[in-house]
Amino acid sequence: MNILQTYQTFYFVGIGGIGMSALARYFNASGKKVLGYDKTNTKLTQNLMKEGIDIVFEDHIDERITSLQKEDTLVIYTPAIKVLSILDYFNENQFEVLKRAKVLGLITENTDCIAIAGTHGKTTTSTLVAHLCKEANLPFSCFLGGISENFKSNFLYNGSTYSVVEADEYDRSFLSLSPDWAVVTSIDADHLDIYGDKSHIEEGFREFAALVPQDQQLFVRKGIDIGRPHRTYAVNEPADYYSDNLRMDHDKIYFDFHTPTETIKDFIWEIPGIHNVENATVALAILRNLGADFDTLKKAIANFKGIKRRYTKHIYQNGKIYIDDYAHHPTEINAVMGSIKTFYPDKKLLVAFQPHLFSRTRDFADGFAESLSKADELILLDIYPARELQENFEGITSNWLLEKVTLEKKEVSNLSDAFEKIKEKDFDILLTVGAGNIDTLYDPICEWISEL
Repeated sequence: MNILQTYQTFYFVGIGGIGMSALARYFNASGKKVLGYDKTNTKLTQNLMKEGIDIVFEDHIDERITSLQKEDTLVIYTPAIKVLSILDYFNENQFEVLKRAKVLGLITENTDCIAIAGTHGKTTTSTLVAHLCKEANLPFSCFLGGISENFKSNFLYNGSTYSVVEADEYDRSFLSLSPDWAVVTSIDADHLDIYGDKSHIEEGFREFAALVPQDQQLFVRKGIDIGRPHRTYAVNEPADYYSDNLRMDHDKIYFDFHTPTETIKDFIWEIPGIHNVENATVALAILRNLGADFDTLKKAIANFKGIKRRYTKHIYQNGKIYIDDYAHHPTEINAVMGSIKTFYPDKKLLVAFQPHLFSRTRDFADGFAESLSKADELILLDIYPARELQENFEGITSNWLLEKVTLEKKEVSNLSDAFEKIKEKDFDILLTVGAGNIDTLYDPICEWISEL
């Protein structure tokens, strides 16, 4: 199906999602009519509207919907939305309705698709691969799960030979892709509401890896059993591609990069954390296999600015440090807090964390408690429900989780009171973390700390 030729109108159900918005931008940039629904008006939806995309925030069948012709309209939805009148209308009236991942697969099937998968690390890695492709001037498009700080978007078009996509394991969506190149960064337990247990997650990733036609074009972090031949990558241990000799100088990390036949010394990298050096290692491996030269790659690694809400850091003249991050799994929180403790071991850390999903809070409560207990003080926000209903998770609350945290200085807050509570605290470093709507605190916090 050539969806660009078949349809002139594209309706997105859940357009404010990071993956959905990248597709919306693609069709909008292609000159198509794009409109959609989301339940929440955010910075991202506001930016989409500024780009000319019509968005509504009420689940209501209005003239904008009833005037659409099914022969001319493709409806794209996110599987995170379960029940919606708008989606029911399109299904009942025989519109073509496809999952986001299916549409992404259709768009990229005529490209050399580079798909980045993993329960952690896929957004940083895919955004870095896209950045390196741009700096190497390769003809590519990208559909990312975060907003690149370098090109200020989650979508970029620079040609159609390659496509860089974030391969989402939620709802097994990544099995709709046709990857020519692929990365598997991690297969930790997550999305147990979909998979049930870790063994089924691992099975899903093995199915994804099996889609890659060439063994030498599948890159897997060393130590992961993916069930087929592949190339390995690692940090501080030998692999097909690996980095070592890590040194820190102020906020910069220096490392050496090894291929099976070459060693290139003194890459400079400003994104903290050994896990992020791991992400850089596999990105370099892919780009080297695509023919990029090391001079270009060195410059590109050095000027990579990261992703919005992935360890976004501000250092103020008054000495305060503010870090904002999207982490919503214990492994991710450990990585962020580990980086902070490495760079600033003697500074007092205040963490404001918003749990994302009742099911994830229930499934990983002990892990969350252990990671959050590494702070000096904690403000635990109410659980962000996203697609879930609280009545289905009796007893799973932030107060229940807080009891498991071993800190003395800890409290629960709703989002509306959190900013005032933060202003009352004594801290050197403030970390706001979570994947819900805690990002609405970002601008007020930045303005407040800068005026202290």
